[in-house]
Amino acid sequence: MTEELTAERTRAADWFRGLRDEIVAAFEGLEDAQAEGPLSDREPGRFDVTETRRATPDGSDAGGGLMSVMRGGRVFEKVGVNVSTVYGELGPEAQAAMAARKGLPGMQEDPRFWASGISLVAHMQNPHCPAVHMNTRMFWTPHGWWFGGGADLNPCIEYDEDTAHFHRVLEDHCDPHGAGQYDRLKAWADEYFYIPHRGRARGVGGIFLDDHCSGDWEADFAFIRDIGRAFLPAYLPLVEKRRRSPWSDADKEVQLVHRGLYAEYNLVYDRGTKFGLATGHDANAVLMSLPPMAKWI
Repeated sequence: MTEELTAERTRAADWFRGLRDEIVAAFEGLEDAQAEGPLSDREPGRFDVTETRRATPDGSDAGGGLMSVMRGGRVFEKVGVNVSTVYGELGPEAQAAMAARKGLPGMQEDPRFWASGISLVAHMQNPHCPAVHMNTRMFWTPHGWWFGGGADLNPCIEYDEDTAHFHRVLEDHCDPHGAGQYDRLKAWADEYFYIPHRGRARGVGGIFLDDHCSGDWEADFAFIRDIGRAFLPAYLPLVEKRRRSPWSDADKEVQLVHRGLYAEYNLVYDRGTKFGLATGHDANAVLMSLPPMAKWI
């Protein structure tokens, strides 16, 4: 597969940017809606937006994106919604890793790549509101293209009905793309978002896929769009339900300890963190996912 997919890449990048704009507006709307209840005496939070660039040894243009971070809001303690479109040539280590993992011949002869996506992590003020992660992305090389991404819920105080709602919406958005897709992606998430050194998952799961290429770009793009579209209806109702709940010091302690699991996973195992740092993308944007405060016991 040697198609350049120039128009398709542009469509994918535009879609990720549009999804980013929709989510940012919805999250700022939650901040405005918290006019009573915990922390309602604060000004509603707003995103600080910073342009990011991918660093290269020779200083050549290699793309970048937008890092949008809100800190210290009424509802969100820290939330980042990043989009990026980066390109250039993979270094020798990344070439070897990709060739080995994906079975792509020719990476050393032509190591060009292009990648675009959206990445979101929200850490909440209220311990009863679950943290959440979502990302979708497209990756292209002259030797093949693929999509990846997913979403997973990370409550520190679990509510079975919240978990059920989150998974039900994800399943509804997966079902149009084939029988068994949700079950396959759920099982993949259970395996991927697992912390071996703790012997447990980092949350209550979700869906995950990588290296997704059926050979039909339009069908695969439709699938990744529906994964992105699932996020707000899966997550916003949970925040609406829990954001005014009172919490105790003990609840906050549980939240901070649980965040330690999240930090451990993202720094040790997460592929996106490793890829972003290895390819020279803005370190602050790559590490945006880390919580503002955490504890270890």
